[in-house]
Amino acid sequence: MGTAYTRAVRSRPLLLPIAAILVAMCSIQFGASLAKSLFPVLGPIGATTLRLWLAALILGVLYRPWRGRPLAGSWPALLGYGAVLGLMNLFYYLALERIPMGIVVAIEFLGPLAVAIRASHRRLDFVWIVLAIAGLLLLLPLTTDSPTLDPLGIGYALLAGVGWALYIVFGTRAGTDHGGRTVAIGMVVGAAVALPIGTVVAGSALLTLSALPVALLVAVLSSALPYTLEMYAMTRMPTRTFGIFMSVEPALAALVGLAMLGEQLAPLQWLAIGCVMLASFGSALTSARV
Repeated sequence: MGTAYTRAVRSRPLLLPIAAILVAMCSIQFGASLAKSLFPVLGPIGATTLRLWLAALILGVLYRPWRGRPLAGSWPALLGYGAVLGLMNLFYYLALERIPMGIVVAIEFLGPLAVAIRASHRRLDFVWIVLAIAGLLLLLPLTTDSPTLDPLGIGYALLAGVGWALYIVFGTRAGTDHGGRTVAIGMVVGAAVALPIGTVVAGSALLTLSALPVALLVAVLSSALPYTLEMYAMTRMPTRTFGIFMSVEPALAALVGLAMLGEQLAPLQWLAIGCVMLASFGSALTSARV
């Protein structure tokens, strides 16, 4: 009984971080589903631009990056981090406009999975590579029996995945010593990258006051809340555990897309999402303990 009690006590510190990462994932997906309601008014690029600027303001108030100055040597990485953050979100919303949310997230997941496998160099990683490629091939219209997906949407999702991979690389180089200030600065840079594109494409639609409440909610659900919760979770759980829980996100996105947007997926598409999830789960599970 004493041993069981000791194990229960030891497991308690992980309960809050696990809850935080689950809430963060749900928040991101609900935010994405709400963002699609802005597309008829702002378009995906306009919605991205407005969301990034509102998120930058919120994170600026939360973390007040002006109160401390990052090391001079970290600025190139910070600028790269912010730039790919902005571009990643632009491509993500462009993909959301054309293909179901669960499929977008599954394809996008190939980016961080590639980074994790590239850093590992283990023979077992070949299994996860095969699973990830199988998942992608199942989503492509290679045969007449394959469910039809917009090729441009798939391309945008792949570009978002590349952006996510670069986001991890630049984020690691920028360092975590500055905590939320790094995220806040990166969001400002990302918003600055998106602004000229959004201004040209969306124009005066960015000033639509009726869209502001929803855009503000999307900024909170998709950026301010999940980034804060993820930062809390990452500093309180092993990297492997964090990766294992993150691997359920494609399925969560598909379920939210079904519940909120009525996006029904074919069995083959669910199988593809399952392959990507299994590759992500396996890569995280077999990685070295951190």
